[in-house]
Amino acid sequence: MRPTTKSSIPGSPTAATAPRRGRHRTVLAATGLLAALALTATACGGGSGDGKAGGTSGATASPTAGGGDGKAALPGDIARRLEEHGIDAGKWKNGAWKNWDKDKWLSEAKDFVNPVIEGLWKPERMKSAKEADKTLTTKDAAADQGVSDPEPQPVRAVAEKTPYHEHAAPVGKVFFDSPEGSMVCSGTVVKDVNHPGRSNLVWTAGHCVHAGSGGGWYRNIAFVPAYNDLGRSASQLNNSSSSQIAPYGSWWADWASTSKEWIRGGSESGGAGAPYDYAVLHVKPEHGSKSLEETVGAALDVDFSAPSATQVSSMGAWGYPAAPPYSGLTMFKCLDRPGRLSLGTSLPTMYRIGCTMTGGSSGGGWFRVVDGRTELVSNTSIGPAGNTWLAGPQLGKEAEALYQNMSETYGGR
Repeated sequence: MRPTTKSSIPGSPTAATAPRRGRHRTVLAATGLLAALALTATACGGGSGDGKAGGTSGATASPTAGGGDGKAALPGDIARRLEEHGIDAGKWKNGAWKNWDKDKWLSEAKDFVNPVIEGLWKPERMKSAKEADKTLTTKDAAADQGVSDPEPQPVRAVAEKTPYHEHAAPVGKVFFDSPEGSMVCSGTVVKDVNHPGRSNLVWTAGHCVHAGSGGGWYRNIAFVPAYNDLGRSASQLNNSSSSQIAPYGSWWADWASTSKEWIRGGSESGGAGAPYDYAVLHVKPEHGSKSLEETVGAALDVDFSAPSATQVSSMGAWGYPAAPPYSGLTMFKCLDRPGRLSLGTSLPTMYRIGCTMTGGSSGGGWFRVVDGRTELVSNTSIGPAGNTWLAGPQLGKEAEALYQNMSETYGGR
C-alpha cells in the first residue's frame, strides 16, 4: 500500500500526537484501504455495490435486536428489564454483571442490556482481554460434501501502517465480558444510510456479542476505534494513558443485533450459525456527544449484493489478531482471492481466504473495491486450528434486513 504523504494533508498529526478530529480523514482513510486492496483487486465483478439485497441459498435469517441506555447510572427502563429477570438493578453496575448463572444469562433478542460502567475498560483491562476464537474442526469441514473449493494457501498477515487513523480509520477493537473473562474481537465503523455522515453503527461477528446456542448476550460490549493508533509495543504501552490506547475513546453498545440463526445454532466451532455469524452494534460514547463517524472521520458502505466468490478477484481482511504469535496490540491485514467454504448443503456457502491471523481478528471487516470504492462485504467468523485461512459469511438480504432494522429503529438515537 502506498503511504499517504504528510504534505498532502493540511493539519495532519505528527507521529507523536493524538489524531485530530476532522473531516479530511474521511477520504484519507478510505483511500488507505482502497490502495491496499488495489494491489490485487483490479476488476472486482459480480456486484453492483448499490446496497441492494442479493440472494443466498439455504435457510433465512431475520433481524433481532435489544436495547439499553448509555448513561452512567442505570436508567429506569434498564432497571425494569433486569428486575423482570430477577436481577437486582442496583447491584448490576457494582459487579453483579459478573454472575453468569444460566438462569440469569439473558439470551433472547429483546433481553439485551449493556449500560455504561464508566471507567471499566481501562488500558490495562483492554490489553489483558483474550481472543474470542471459533476453530473449525475436521468433522465440521467434512460436511461440505464436495461444495467447498480447495483449501487456500496460507497468506502471511501484514502489519497495517501507522497511524491507523490515516490508513484504516474505520477499523477498531470490540471488547466484552464473557463467563471466561474479558474478551476481544475486531469491528468496523459502517455508514448509516438513514443518518448520512452521523453513523453510530459498528459491524462485527455475531459470536462477539452473543454466545450462540445455549448461551446469551455478552456484557460490557464496547468498541474502540483505531486502538493503539501508533502501533506501540507492549513495553511502550506500560503505564499508557487512555488517549494513547483509545485515541477516540470507548463507545458502548446501547443496542445490538445478530441473526436468529446465530442465536439458535452458533457453537464453539461456528456450527450451523457460522454462515450467519454477523452483528451490528449501535454505539454511543462514554464521553462526548458527536457521532462515531464524525469523531473518527470515516465509515464504510456495506455491500449486501452477496457476490459469488468466483466473481471477486480479491478481498482483504483487517483485524487485531490476539492469539500467538500476535499480541492483539497491533492491526494486521490479509489480501487474497476468495474461494467457497461449505459447512453443509442446506447452508449458504461462506467466503474463504488464506490468512495467518488468529483469534482476536474475529469480527474484523472484509473489504473489496467496487467502482473505486472500498466496501465491507463480510467479516471474520471461523478458521482452522493451524491458522492458515479465515472464513466469513455472505452478506445478502438477511444481513441487509438486520442492518436496515438497526438503522431505522435505533440509528437516530
